[in-house]
Amino acid sequence: MEFHNYLRSGRILALDLGKKRIGLALSDALGITAQGLPTLHRTTIREDIAALDLLARSHEVDFVLMGHPINMNGTEGRQATYTQDFARRLTERTGIRVEYWDERLTSREAERVLKQSGISIEKRARAVDRLSAVILLESFLEASALSKESSQSLDQSLNETGDHQA
Repeated sequence: MEFHNYLRSGRILALDLGKKRIGLALSDALGITAQGLPTLHRTTIREDIAALDLLARSHEVDFVLMGHPINMNGTEGRQATYTQDFARRLTERTGIRVEYWDERLTSREAERVLKQSGISIEKRARAVDRLSAVILLESFLEASALSKESSQSLDQSLNETGDHQA
């Protein structure tokens, strides 16, 4: 994945798509931090996409990052197909591109963090979708930052040796 193509001035909206709820997180404009947003409780696909369209426009979202639900063995199941269909419909409605990011273990990590926090089971259930989206986005942002640092380091090395071609 070429991260430098994603590093623009716009924000990233991360979605943790579920059957009943969509966990949401938003990056800052510089792509450094992830902030959880209120969970979207699903109604119909049409209404869900309309709500996401409004949210993306109001926050000047550059692209949507969706959790890619692949199995632990790397294969795609029914949820991956459903996610891809939802992403296609979201892009058709909004014109905003959707990118996928491996979401394996994000829900488990969110549940672990919430359990360690000591909050009640009821509150954990309400917070897990949002935290999953935050973890997904943070993972992407960290990988993007590392890629950017590697690219800058390589460019600097090439410039120092004179091997860099403009």
